[in-house]
Amino acid sequence: MFVKVCGLSTPESVREAVDAGADAVGFVLTASPRVVSPSQAHSLLAHVPAGVSPIGVFRHEPVADAVAIARAAGLEWIQLHGTRSREDVAMVHDAGMKLIRAVATGAAPEEFEDWGEDLLLIDAAVPGSGEAWDYASVAALPVLQGRHWLLAGGLDPVNVGSASTAAHAWGVDVSSGVEASRGVKDLAKIRAFVQAAKGAAAPVKA
Repeated sequence: MFVKVCGLSTPESVREAVDAGADAVGFVLTASPRVVSPSQAHSLLAHVPAGVSPIGVFRHEPVADAVAIARAAGLEWIQLHGTRSREDVAMVHDAGMKLIRAVATGAAPEEFEDWGEDLLLIDAAVPGSGEAWDYASVAALPVLQGRHWLLAGGLDPVNVGSASTAAHAWGVDVSSGVEASRGVKDLAKIRAFVQAAKGAAAPVKA
C-alpha cells in the first residue's frame, strides 16, 4: 500500500512520516491552514531521504504558476486540485515534473479517465475537509482498473484499512486525519496511520 502523508509543515512531522514508512510527503503551497512557503518546503526537504517523494500541493493556481512555485521549493512532483484539463497534464510533464491529478468524488465520469498523469487521487467532495464518503462507490469504476490511484478524504488510523479495501485503492493520502487540531499534526497519529495503511489488505487487481 502506497502511503502519502500531506500537509506537513515541521521537521518533526516530516521525520515521523518518513520513519513510519510513508512513501510520499506533501507540502501545501496554496491557501490553507497547512500552507508553507516555498522556502519552508525547501528546508523541509533536508528531512526527506531518497526513495520518499516530496510533493507540492496546489488548488486553483494556473499550471505555470504551480510549476514555478514547485521549482522554487526544489520539488519535482506537484499535486493539482481544481478544474483541470488534459492540456494541463501535458504542461506539467513538458516542464519535466511528475503529477498527481486530484478529482473529487462525484466528478464527471471523464475526469476519472487516464489523462496521462502519474497518479490519480480521488478525494472527498470538499478536499481537506476531513469528511468521510462512500469509499466503495469507486471500487467498480472500469476506468480505475489496473491503474495506480490514491484514496483520500476522511481517512484516519481507524478507518484507513477498511476504506482502502472497500475502494480497492492502490494507495492512500491523509492530512486532517492525523492532526491534533486543524493544521497541527499529531505525531502518534501519523505513525498509527502509516502502520494501519501498510497493514491493510492488498487491493484487488484487474
